[in-house]
Amino acid sequence: MSIVLYGIDMSPPVRACLVTLKALEVPFEYKVINLGTGENRTPEFLKMNPQGTVPVLDDNGIIVTDSHAICIYLCEKYAKTDALYPKDLLKRTEVNQRLFFDASVIYKALWNVSSVFWMRGITEVTKERTDNVHGALRLTETLLEKPYIAGDTVTIADFCCAATVSSVPAVFDIDEQKYPRITAWLARLSELPYFEKYNNAGAKEYSTFMRSQWTKVEL
Repeated sequence: MSIVLYGIDMSPPVRACLVTLKALEVPFEYKVINLGTGENRTPEFLKMNPQGTVPVLDDNGIIVTDSHAICIYLCEKYAKTDALYPKDLLKRTEVNQRLFFDASVIYKALWNVSSVFWMRGITEVTKERTDNVHGALRLTETLLEKPYIAGDTVTIADFCCAATVSSVPAVFDIDEQKYPRITAWLARLSELPYFEKYNNAGAKEYSTFMRSQWTKVEL
């Protein structure tokens, strides 16, 4: 058996896991789950993840769900060094803080916009929702005091946060003048040999699709 990641390229959490797998140079099989046809609601999939969400990692029978948990698991088990997920308590705490920030602030703000479409078919985005996204970006901009989101080197916190932030153009373009640190950070990450293929391509696909669905976006 081998490691299998279940997901879809348009999903920011899935892309964070793809980038982590490539960064760690871990061989894996990628199985695309068609959310539109309900492949995530089949009895087989729900047995792995009762939430019916992607990503899901199957590591030879060990099932891990939630992108942040998957990225941590992969580093703990397969990393040759602790660069992506430091063992030093203070450094690891900072990485963890950023992972929780992604889950509770950045991704939540983006999901609050897209969920009304996915869950209820609503194609108008209110100013309240775009304001929430801008609020998340402003906090991200503030946290980027150093080259990367958790310090001077790349960690899985960058992979998770950047997968979400790079999907913001699904709602509106990221203003380089307003968010210069974010712009520079995403450009830095894009220089990684695996980032363009395993994150940026999916982010562009997601953004293009979502922008085609909106009938009105209040900025």
